[in-house]
Amino acid sequence: MPDPTPSEPAPEPPEQRPGLWAALTKPSRAQVVVAVLLAALGFAAVTQVRSNGSDDTYAGRREQDLIDLLNGLAGASERSQSEIARLEKTRTDLQSTTRQRDTALQQARTEADALSILAGMVPVTGPGIRITIRDPEGNVGSDILLDTVEELRTAGAEAIAFNDKVRVVAQTSFQQADGGVVVDGQLLTAPYVIDVIGEPNALEGAVTFRQGPKADVEADGGSVGLESFDNLDIEVVRDAGRSQFAQPDGS
Repeated sequence: MPDPTPSEPAPEPPEQRPGLWAALTKPSRAQVVVAVLLAALGFAAVTQVRSNGSDDTYAGRREQDLIDLLNGLAGASERSQSEIARLEKTRTDLQSTTRQRDTALQQARTEADALSILAGMVPVTGPGIRITIRDPEGNVGSDILLDTVEELRTAGAEAIAFNDKVRVVAQTSFQQADGGVVVDGQLLTAPYVIDVIGEPNALEGAVTFRQGPKADVEADGGSVGLESFDNLDIEVVRDAGRSQFAQPDGS
């Protein structure tokens, strides 16, 4: 009996493709990349739509409305520029006024200081000389002292004091008295020490020139000593007195 013919092997079932559920639950790397790109594209599209919607604020306006709006903006800009210009002018005027006021105040202070020195109302210091007049025979009179003061003033003396007691000013008076000289009501006796602030060489020249104060003192039997100082202090001051007759001219 013949051997039975061997049966042919059954064909393998065809390979099944992955279904939708498998793609959703176990996506491949390519599918993930595509999904991300699609999400980014969608976000960009939404953003663009919103941007177009916001930029279209004036799209529905009438032409006349837009013209009126532009005119209003132009007017507001012009008013702003005018206000800026006004404020800048005000600032410039204030700065100029402040500078003028500061200059005037500084000038007033300078003039007040100069007048205070001339009036002998404040102590002063500066370069100058000290004149010591000795009069052993008592022959040096008020006329010589007054001439000495006048020569010193001509030479530019800015402050003068006698014996640390009397500050010499425009109204200072000299009178002869027994035993000395009365200067502004105070009796001064020799030696007469005169402190003078000014340019030392000019002041010395005002005393020592030929037939000047030094020669007059020596002719009356006295002597004159001179010392020069880089800084000489005059501490004696005068009280501010009121004029009896002269008044400021208000015109």
